[in-house]
Amino acid sequence: MTAVGTPAAARTRTDRTEHTAPGDRTDRPRRIRLPRRPRAREIVVTLVLIPVCLVWLYPFVWMVSASLKTDDEIFGSTSLLPEEFQWDNYSRAWYEANIGPYFWNTLIVTVATVAIVTVTTAMIGYVLGRYPFPGKKLVIVCLVGTLFLPEGYTIIPVFELVNQLGLSGSLAGIVLAESGGAHVIIILLFAGYFRQLPKELEEAARIDGAGFLRTFWTVMLPLAKPAVATAVILTLMRVWNSFLIPLVLTLARPDLRTLAVGVYSFEGQNLTDWSGLAAASTISLLPIVLVFLVLQRYFIEGVAGAVRG
Repeated sequence: MTAVGTPAAARTRTDRTEHTAPGDRTDRPRRIRLPRRPRAREIVVTLVLIPVCLVWLYPFVWMVSASLKTDDEIFGSTSLLPEEFQWDNYSRAWYEANIGPYFWNTLIVTVATVAIVTVTTAMIGYVLGRYPFPGKKLVIVCLVGTLFLPEGYTIIPVFELVNQLGLSGSLAGIVLAESGGAHVIIILLFAGYFRQLPKELEEAARIDGAGFLRTFWTVMLPLAKPAVATAVILTLMRVWNSFLIPLVLTLARPDLRTLAVGVYSFEGQNLTDWSGLAAASTISLLPIVLVFLVLQRYFIEGVAGAVRG
């Protein structure tokens, strides 16, 4: 390494000066880029979206505010700031209303369902997006057709299937019922994302001796991280807030209820604990908000990649 003040360094600077012509690009003064002025269209869009965002966020802010108030203050004051923070609402919701066990039940069901749904939908989307086969369009049409089938019409066959498998009244039965849907949006998301990846990747893996599963698992799936993150977020939101399937499958086992079903228990026949209900709802929503904030960049990339594909 040559020091700055040594003779060799001085010769290097001299040679560089001698070989630099007056008209070279290095002698030209650098252009100073001024900050771009926002266009009128961006200003108008921003002014329109700000009130929409405030309206969209107000229910969530109201719920968090109500979770820190008394029942009388919730409906007696329009201010979002409580007069005195009622932190005991959270402890009452967690311990007295069994939100703690419901939280862990929901976490187990959600993690298992997200893992199963992500792997299965990625493989289905990989086949639909990369491989031609007879009846491919018919399969896609049938998948899309299931979007118009209400969930309430399938709850009885799902309950009978889980009951015959001996999984009724267990978390495994809820996981199986939640994982067994069509998940059309996520499948089409993976299909569109895999379709845009270059074919040379598969050809190189095939030359190296990789089969179908190895190519999918070690080459293609790691490249689909944005789509995987999007699938995780969509499945997490659906399963975490699922109400009908956990309600039906835990009628005989109230201790296996999930958060969405457990929060409903705050509403009694003659009295409703509104502050406890708001605290339990805030506890149930915090994990989803945190996961979305962590994976939001991949979520946007995944949706954009699927649209391009």
